[in-house]
Amino acid sequence: MEKIILLGDEALALGAIHAGITAAYSYPGTPASEIMEYLIRNSNENNSFRASWCVNEKVAYEEALGVSFSGKRSIVSMKHVGLNVAADPFMNSAITAINGGLVIAVADDPGMHSSQNEQDSRYYAQFARIFCFEPANHQEAYEMTREAFDLSEKWNIPVMIRMVTRLSHSRSCIYPARKRNENSLNYGKNCDWTLLPVHARRRFKALVERQKELLEFSDNTPFNSLRLNKENKTTGIIASGIAYNYIQENFKELPSPPSILKISTYPVPENLIFKLLNHVETVSVIEEGYPFIEKMLYGLFGMHGKSIKGKISGLLPETGELSPDSVRRALGMNPRGGVELKGFNLPERPPQLCKGCPHADTFNALNRVLESYPQANVFSDIGCYTLAAFPPYEAVNTCVCMGASIGMAKGGSEAGICPSVAIIGDSTFAHSGMTPLLDVASVDTNMTVIILDNKAVAMTGGQPTFATGEELVRIIEGLGVNREHILSIVPLPKNLEKNVKIIKEEIEHRGLSVIVASRECVQQTRKKKKKRS
Repeated sequence: MEKIILLGDEALALGAIHAGITAAYSYPGTPASEIMEYLIRNSNENNSFRASWCVNEKVAYEEALGVSFSGKRSIVSMKHVGLNVAADPFMNSAITAINGGLVIAVADDPGMHSSQNEQDSRYYAQFARIFCFEPANHQEAYEMTREAFDLSEKWNIPVMIRMVTRLSHSRSCIYPARKRNENSLNYGKNCDWTLLPVHARRRFKALVERQKELLEFSDNTPFNSLRLNKENKTTGIIASGIAYNYIQENFKELPSPPSILKISTYPVPENLIFKLLNHVETVSVIEEGYPFIEKMLYGLFGMHGKSIKGKISGLLPETGELSPDSVRRALGMNPRGGVELKGFNLPERPPQLCKGCPHADTFNALNRVLESYPQANVFSDIGCYTLAAFPPYEAVNTCVCMGASIGMAKGGSEAGICPSVAIIGDSTFAHSGMTPLLDVASVDTNMTVIILDNKAVAMTGGQPTFATGEELVRIIEGLGVNREHILSIVPLPKNLEKNVKIIKEEIEHRGLSVIVASRECVQQTRKKKKKRS
């Protein structure tokens, strides 16, 4: 087939399509969102498979697991912190007898461009004892995804594809292969999917015994490669994933090219590592994310007679993402000269809410109310509205994880914070805010929850939300909140005084109150107008 230019996320998604998937599930989160967006576009064109957003990552994983049980192939995609949400079914699925191929695509975000941490998903793969691919380029993202489905069915385990931001969001050419047909429906009701202790112990033993097979594949797959320089027995390099590209960009300029081992699979190829270590005295480990491979080489006390360098040793910074220049410095090379633009100096511009954003009007009203309450605290959640931590609003004090605002506000109230206010978006509320609200409603905690209903998952590109408007109000009431204290406001400048009055009254209420601030995201409104014109 002819070459095509795709984002890294899109190359992975096309690999899943050509592997014959029946369904794909996801919750939006940068840098993984484009995987599902590509799948949805292509599913709409030919209706050959189902692709849909889900209310959260745990639900997405469980739906994909149901497809696998049926004997058909499925992919579930998410960003790295989304895997925390899906960790329960993910970990347990490793000891089921995966039937149809199940692939989990996880996009890590080194440098925290749009995330609250830098966690490395390779540790999850190791924790669950499953196989993991780490592509170095777009072609590998495509090919590894196709192979991951085959291996999942061969070994009866889920298989992970670990992406990172720079690979997910860059474009390159790929050469696709022919599309495989979808699996037939084929399931049997057996105890391998019923994780009662008596079955789980047997399945876990089988997973442990299978590790030798995973390791043997890792040692022999062409996705890993070892080049030994017989004339240089001093230095060697281990590079994984996208870091291998950064080595390649600088390799030709090295005065005496070192031996190099490219690692793209986990468990790591032990035999190839030993061959490299037996050939050289010093090994530099270049990897994106945590010092995962480097720690393996160190072990508990290090390797006798060998020098291991990497993030732990200070060769590379332990935080942030790698770049060709940072890798260049680690190789002992001078930095490349940049282009100097005299008189060109862009002023710093902190991130801010869009002009006309409905959240701005909500925070203006809330700030007016809280001027009278110096002991108040606003617990925020994850969404566009978290930007209200910056000037000119400076209205929120916490942001930890999806859904944490309501639980933290409850804990804060019970510790003595008054007023205790939680701010959460409509999508985040559906994702993981309903459960803590049920907890709060059961004891009528003295706190106020403000749900920012902008009718979209706005922060990640405007994906559809699962509950908005009156439907959202009915859900809140169904969770046990007193209907008299479920209020709706329309956040507009002309409604400022009216909204201030409503918020103040509900904060004064000694018990739980929920205010829904309902107005469509300004960017979504503009998109709709553009489509109509």
